[in-house]
Amino acid sequence: MTEQPREQWATRAGFLLAAIGSAIGLGNIWRFPAVAFENGGGAFLLPYLVALLTAGIPLLIMEYTIGRKYRMSPPAALRRMARPAEALGWWQVMVSFVIATYYAVILAWAVRYVGFSVGQQWGDDPEGFLFGTFLKVAPSPGTVSSYVPGVLWPLIAVWAVVLVILAFGIRRGIERANKIFIPLLVVFFTALVIRSLTLDGASAGLDALFSPDWSELGNGSVWVAAYGQIFFSLSIGFGIMVTYASYLRRRADLTGSAMVAGFANSSFEILAGIGVFATLGFMATSAGVPVGEVATSGLGLAFVAFPTVISQMPLGGLFGVVFFVSLVIAGLSSLISIVQVVVSAVQDRTGMRRLPAVFGVGGLVAIVSILLYPTDGGLYLLDASDHFINQYGIALAALVALVVIAWFLRALPGLQAHADETSAIRLGHWWRICLGVITPLVLGWMMVDSLRAEFDENYEGYSTGFLLVSGWGVAIFALLVGILLSLLPWKAGGEDIDLDMEAPAERAADRKEP
Repeated sequence: MTEQPREQWATRAGFLLAAIGSAIGLGNIWRFPAVAFENGGGAFLLPYLVALLTAGIPLLIMEYTIGRKYRMSPPAALRRMARPAEALGWWQVMVSFVIATYYAVILAWAVRYVGFSVGQQWGDDPEGFLFGTFLKVAPSPGTVSSYVPGVLWPLIAVWAVVLVILAFGIRRGIERANKIFIPLLVVFFTALVIRSLTLDGASAGLDALFSPDWSELGNGSVWVAAYGQIFFSLSIGFGIMVTYASYLRRRADLTGSAMVAGFANSSFEILAGIGVFATLGFMATSAGVPVGEVATSGLGLAFVAFPTVISQMPLGGLFGVVFFVSLVIAGLSSLISIVQVVVSAVQDRTGMRRLPAVFGVGGLVAIVSILLYPTDGGLYLLDASDHFINQYGIALAALVALVVIAWFLRALPGLQAHADETSAIRLGHWWRICLGVITPLVLGWMMVDSLRAEFDENYEGYSTGFLLVSGWGVAIFALLVGILLSLLPWKAGGEDIDLDMEAPAERAADRKEP
């Protein structure tokens, strides 16, 4: 069998834009501002920076190095490190599969809200419009009685765009798309921030966000929140960066790329915080209440608070279009990267060519998404799945992988040597200390803290039965299927894959690299 050469990014800038596009997602816009506000305001930036330097960037470097060294998706790359570790890679792939199914639904909502913004169709009750008129949410979780056409059709459109971009491959699809998406996102969001800063009450919002409460630095939960925010905002822990780095050229600068991607992501989060809280300051001033009373996050911020502001401000329709288009762009670049993890893993597993893998595997993700979520019970399923797959999929899988790589395989020195060969910034002992000690301890504490909260009270007051199926069940499903996939024999085109062999075509391409 002739092994096909692995695709490569055309330029380092193309890889960086794709990595930044993956990291900058919906959470940057609607999660970071609220987390900072609730955890010391301006003082939160100190633990946030410490978390970025001791966990975020070191983990990015590790994932870039694994991907570039083994030039394969997470299951195959971890298999080459140690055969049993392959299960961890498939676990990450299944986490990506689950996330992709519901992440696309939120993009479909944002697409519809671009149109709703023009005529401000939510009227005087944005909350009632969202949950009643638009999503037609069932009165209780666990029941599904009908599909919601207003969500179904834009969801199909979102999946069509994602699959077409993926079908064009790494260079002609993902790289080109991100070269358009990321500059557009920066332009649109910068315009939104500038407009929000001119609103009456913007300064009150910024004061609420950035006024430091230094006493909070002595609160352990604030530091855990900082590490959690860094961890969930950088697209680390579920295979994306390993996959993207597997398409790098062999002489790519790994540490420098991680620094650029990490600080670019954090810069956008701070920019988002400025825009969001300047807008909330306007909302609070208009209502004559403190900013804390209108500060929110997640769906409530994007689809309730912002529509309320849009209805009150001059040229609100234009502001709304810019905001929701920004959400769509940020979400699309992230969703593409998530689905690429699944596609790449199946390609490496079976030897399948690009188009069959994209439309077969990506199509399966799309079908699951379309069947489950655009229903009157879809919001409850999305909420529970998101919470449990984040806490006990992404975070737990990353903790286990890090412990295996650092403690059992003792692979960090070898990965460090590989990264140092081509990187402008050489790694020191600090890198191994961060990954071998600091990050596992913080992630472990996050797990303990999260489990304590789960057992104290059911998430969002949902019934135990519903959570066992839609929450715990989803997280356990990802783990069990990942283990099952790792037990299947590796075959490609009817022949055994020699995972230690490098394709001659790849070596030739590397020699021609400028």
